[in-house]
Amino acid sequence: MLSRVADACFWLSRYIERAEANSRVLDVNIQLILDFEDQNGGTAKQHWEPILATLEDQELFNEIHDGISGDAVMDFVTFEKKYSHSILSCVSHARENARMVREQISSEMWEQINRLYLYMHSGAARAAFIESPIDFYRSLVDNLHSFQGITDATMTHGEGWHFLQAGKFLERADSTSRVLDIKYHILLPSGERVGGTVDSTQWMAVLRSCSALEAFLKISHGQITSWQVAEFLILHDQFPRSLRFCADRLNQALHSISGCERAHFSNEAERLSGMLCSSLDYTPIKTILAEGLHQYLDRTQLNLTEISNALVKTYCSWLDLD
Repeated sequence: MLSRVADACFWLSRYIERAEANSRVLDVNIQLILDFEDQNGGTAKQHWEPILATLEDQELFNEIHDGISGDAVMDFVTFEKKYSHSILSCVSHARENARMVREQISSEMWEQINRLYLYMHSGAARAAFIESPIDFYRSLVDNLHSFQGITDATMTHGEGWHFLQAGKFLERADSTSRVLDIKYHILLPSGERVGGTVDSTQWMAVLRSCSALEAFLKISHGQITSWQVAEFLILHDQFPRSLRFCADRLNQALHSISGCERAHFSNEAERLSGMLCSSLDYTPIKTILAEGLHQYLDRTQLNLTEISNALVKTYCSWLDLD
C-alpha cells in the first residue's frame, strides 16, 4: 500500500472519531447544565470552562469571542472553520482524506461522508442547531456511527481497513482519557462535598460522554464512585471505549499491518503500543490513583502521541519529502 494511502486512511478514521467525540461531549454538557438549577450563573460557566481547557487552540477562541458562554463554546467547537479540530473542520478533513483514497474505500462510505460534509456546510445544519442543539448533536453522532458501521460492513478487511482501525482506536483512547480528565477541571460548588449529589451527577456525565453509563451500571449495581468510574474507563477489557480495550485493538491493528506476531515487534509503533498494553494489563487502579489520575492520564496521552508519530514515521515516510 502506498504511504499516502495509509496516511489518508489513518487520518480519515481519526477525524471521524474526533468529530463524534466532540459531538457527544457537547450533547452531554448541555444535559449536565440542565440538571442544575443555576443555569445562568457560575454553575453554567463552570461546566463550559473544562471544555475550553481541553482545546488545543484556546488562544484562537479568545481572539474570536469576548468571553466564555455556552453559545460561544458550542459555536466554536461545532462550526468554527479556523479551528482545525471543530466538528465542521473534522468532517471536512475526513471527507478530503476519503476523496484521496476513493479507490480503496467503498462507494457507500464515500456517499455517507459526502452527505454529512454537504449537510454541515448547509444552512439546514445551522437551523437544526439553533432549534435544538441536543437533537442536532445526537443526529451527528448517529451519522458518524453509521459511517463506522458502513465501513465494517462494506470494506475489505485488508491493510486499508487496519489503518482505519488503528486511527479509530488511537483517537478513541485519546478521547476517553481527555473526557475523564475533564472531570478534574470542574470545581465543585461551594459547600458541595466529593461523593455528593453534584459530584455523582458529574461522574454520570463522564460516563455518558463515553456512551458508558448503561454498561457501567450493569456491573456496578447502581453505585457510582470516582474510583469505580476511573477503573471502568481505563482498565475494563471488554468495554469498547476503555483505554485498555482501545490499546489492545490498536496493537492488534498494527501487528495485522506488519504481519508480525503480537508477542514481538517489528517497528517502534508496535513496541510502544505493546508497552502501553502491558501497562494497562498489569497496573491496578490503586496504583493509578496513587500516582494521581491527572498525571496518569497526561502520561497516557503522551504515549498515544508517541505511537501516532511512530506510526506515521514508519508507514507514511513520504511526508518527510516536504
